[in-house]
Parts: sequence; structure tokens; C-alpha cells
Amino acid sequence: MLATSQALGTVWRLAKGSVMLAAACLVAALCYCRRMHCDLGHWLKWWIGYLQRKFKRNLSVEAEVDLLSYCAREWKGETPRAKLMRKAYEELFWRHHIKCVRQVRRDNYDALRSVLFQVFSQGLSFPSWMKEKDIVKLPEKLLFSQGCNWIQQYSFGPEKYTGSNVFGKLRKCVELLKTQWAEFSGIKDYHKRGSMCNILFSDVLLEYKLYEALKFIMLYQVTEVYEQMKTNKVIPSLFQLLFARETSSD
Repeated sequence: MLATSQALGTVWRLAKGSVMLAAACLVAALCYCRRMHCDLGHWLKWWIGYLQRKFKRNLSVEAEVDLLSYCAREWKGETPRAKLMRKAYEELFWRHHIKCVRQVRRDNYDALRSVLFQVFSQGLSFPSWMKEKDIVKLPEKLLFSQGCNWIQQYSFGPEKYTGSNVFGKLRKCVELLKTQWAEFSGIKDYHKRGSMCNILFSDVLLEYKLYEALKFIMLYQVTEVYEQMKTNKVIPSLFQLLFARETSSD
């Protein structure tokens, strides 16, 4: 019995050591797997975010959202200004039946971006005066017909000086606007126009060329009206307000 007891004790000590070692190895393996799982989760999350940023279109005009929901989110609180803005949005909704709104990227071109998006998304046709004149030839007309030598100082956004190449760049911008405008106005399907707008307003370089063309057409119209003012012709009230400024004498 003594020998048997001693043998059992020896076996138990050996087995106990093996069990403890196996348990320690198991705990270490579980901790390692858990850490690997966390690292893998973080790695996958980073890659998913990267791919989403890489392939998501960076739209400068966002999708439609409910007008009143947007108002509630943007104008919280009980300040006088917040109350006034909420009242204004409610009036737009109920009296003018404007149900949705789009957020537009804020930069030096945001007003032009809003107008151009409306023109293209609604499929509006050329104004009557643009149908009568070839707008691609307007840069040369300003210089040679009206003697506007300063047009050579035209700046394209951050590019302050273009030099002798100004006419070529302006023609390309205006021609691009003319082509895009004609293409959008010829599409009758609203959803197709929307898809094309998503493509156009996610291309920054293409957008800015169109805005430069709009800038130039606005400038051309102002110079045309200024020439009419010299002959005492009746001009639209918009231009009367523009030239009423002391700083806008010419």
C-alpha cells in the first residue's frame, strides 16, 4: 500500500505539472488569438475605410434631404436667430412647397455651382441670346470689337496670370460649357440627368473649367450692358444696381 501510494503521488505530481503546463499554454494561446483577432479587426476596419474613401465619389453637390429635417439639424436652440431661421424654412416648406434641399460645397465658386447644377439637373435650354451668338467667339469679340485689352489679364482661379494663352484657355472653357449644356438639355430622362450630374460634380477639374466659362459670360454681359448705358438705353434693374456702386463706374 505504501509503494502504491508513493507511485500514485509521483504520477499525480507529474500529471499535475503537465496539466498546469497545458493550461498555461492554452491561456497563452487564447490570449494570442484574442490579440490577433483585435489586430485583424483594426486592420480590416482601416482597409474598409480606406477603400470607401478611395472609391466614394466626392460630390460637390450632395443628395437631396428633407428640408425640415435639415433645418432641425442645423438650427437648434432657442436663440432669436435660430427661431427666425426655423420660421423661414417652414415658410419655404408650406408656402412655397419646397420639400428638399441640397448642400453645396462652400468655396469661391459655390454660387456658380448652385446655378449650374440647377441648369443641368433640370435640363434647361440655352438662353435666347446664347442661341443667337456663338459664345465660343466671345473672348475675341471683347478684344477686337470692343477694345477690351484688359481681358488678357483674366485670371483662372488661383492662376493669376495666363499671358498670351488666355484666349485659348477661355475658348476651351466656353466650348466645354456649350457642349455640356447642349448635352444635358437634350436628355429628357430626369434620372439619367441626375446620374450624369453625379459624375460631373465629382470631377473637380471639369467643374472649375465650367465655372471659369460662366465667370467670363457674366463678364461679357456686364460689358455689353455698359456699352448700352453709354447710349442711354434702358437696361435691366440688376445692372442698374451693379453700376450704382461708386466703385463700379466702369
